[in-house]
Amino acid sequence: MGSTQKFKKVKTAVIGCGMISDIYIRNLKELFDIIDLVAIANRSMNAAKEKAETFGIDRVMTIDEVATSEDIELVVNLTPANVHYEIIKKMLEAGKHVYTEKMFTTRLEEAEELIKIAEEKKLQIAVAPDTVLGAGIQTARNYLDSGIIGEVTSGFVSVNRDQCLMSELFRFLQQEGGAIPYDAGIYYIGALITLLGSVKRISGFGAPALLHNKQLLFVKGNPDSWQLPGTNVLCGSLEFENGALVSLHFNGNNVGGERTRFELFGTRGNMELGDPNKFDGPVTISLPENEPVKMPFTHGFNGKNMLGEPRPFDGYGHRGVGVADLAYAIRQGRKNRLSKEYGYHCMEILLGLDESIKTGKVYELKSRAEVEPLKPGFYSSMFDGMLRADAELSLIYPRN
Repeated sequence: MGSTQKFKKVKTAVIGCGMISDIYIRNLKELFDIIDLVAIANRSMNAAKEKAETFGIDRVMTIDEVATSEDIELVVNLTPANVHYEIIKKMLEAGKHVYTEKMFTTRLEEAEELIKIAEEKKLQIAVAPDTVLGAGIQTARNYLDSGIIGEVTSGFVSVNRDQCLMSELFRFLQQEGGAIPYDAGIYYIGALITLLGSVKRISGFGAPALLHNKQLLFVKGNPDSWQLPGTNVLCGSLEFENGALVSLHFNGNNVGGERTRFELFGTRGNMELGDPNKFDGPVTISLPENEPVKMPFTHGFNGKNMLGEPRPFDGYGHRGVGVADLAYAIRQGRKNRLSKEYGYHCMEILLGLDESIKTGKVYELKSRAEVEPLKPGFYSSMFDGMLRADAELSLIYPRN
């Protein structure tokens, strides 16, 4: 496979200029050799023009113009979840590969239709979160596969925060898909699938968001009160195909800053992971008669900014690695790691938990997904973190 110079760059457009777009646009323009970011689009042309000027992107386009462009092969969809279906469908029907932010869509039947279109047109879809390709989760997967903690028998994941107050700052959370399981919990679901494989059966209990009265006068444009749609407190159980049992605890009706926990328990030891919403979550392993040990990263994409001045969401560092993996998949004629099956399985787990909450019954998963690990030994920096290195090569080579 050789160097990245053997691959023709993939001409790419970004649709959506919200808060997360800065880190994506910067990385797609400057970090990944395989990507040629040529256009920005948004429903508001003024917002698209502003982003294009900030990052030096030549073309500002309407969404329809992106669809009809002859040179753009790949579209990065950063719009809110409730419009994912219409945007993805338009781009697939126009012959474009699509990477979309989480969630895939808000309804399983919509995702199924998009998968069918992609298969008929021989196109690929990739679905966030791509933090699962970061140093933390990939390192954890590497140690799990080594057998150091034996077979995983159970686990526990938890995230708690004031999702209602957050929705004052990030108003897209007030729409469908903005409650904590879909906004934050999906990072844990994606990480679990990456680490343990497919889920077989699920069950859950849940509660809706509380009615929220506006608390922040300095943030303009919010109504006096609102209620986030969907489940905002969720306690669930996952049975994986490999037999592991994992408990979920997502609470968006909490107060204060975010509190997270992620632990896996094995037949030879235990593993504690950091926040899967970040690329650099630490991996700590506990074995009998030893103190817990924070393990060295075996992979790159650690989230550290190696591109100059900080941007919003800079701590999330390597957003866009899933786009780069999709671009290499297009050029290499292989399946991308964050495949449509991965996106659908994440989504079916969360919506299946909602179904279990409504019916009081165990939900049997009809989908499955595997995430191929990255090759270890490639890092994002070198010489004690002073210079940039090429973790991008780990996207090119097979793991073994």
